[in-house]
Amino acid sequence: MEPVYRFEIIVPVEVVDRNRHVNNVAYVQWMQDAAIQHSAATGCTRMTEKIGATWVARMHRIEYLSPAFAGEAITVSTWVANFRKVRSLRRYRFIRVADQKVLAQGETDWVLVDVASGRPRGIPSEMAKLFELVPDEQDPRADGCHRPV
Repeated sequence: MEPVYRFEIIVPVEVVDRNRHVNNVAYVQWMQDAAIQHSAATGCTRMTEKIGATWVARMHRIEYLSPAFAGEAITVSTWVANFRKVRSLRRYRFIRVADQKVLAQGETDWVLVDVASGRPRGIPSEMAKLFELVPDEQDPRADGCHRPV
């Protein structure tokens, strides 16, 4: 599997706010959707459930660069930047398909939690091996300093 997971969405009218563009909260939902889909595609979701664990968001950071509007196609990209003892940093990028403009980019710090105790638990090496990490020097976010995806 490629280290960067991608899917396309068409912006539904329901996520457009009173400013007539995509509400900021929609991006957080799409970040979570991307993480879940990528995790399922790699087998991580199945492994997480098997060991009695779950992933919990510790922190979201989003940089909004340009507005998106109802009906536009957006490519959502996500990748895992690192694994630490109980945490994993996942990054995201949102691109409008029509003009390839970067609309937003961000990251989530995820914590692996034991379902029974509710406490953080170490990330098994077998789980980390399900993902090819994208190091900072290869970060595909479009900021002019990194290679494009």
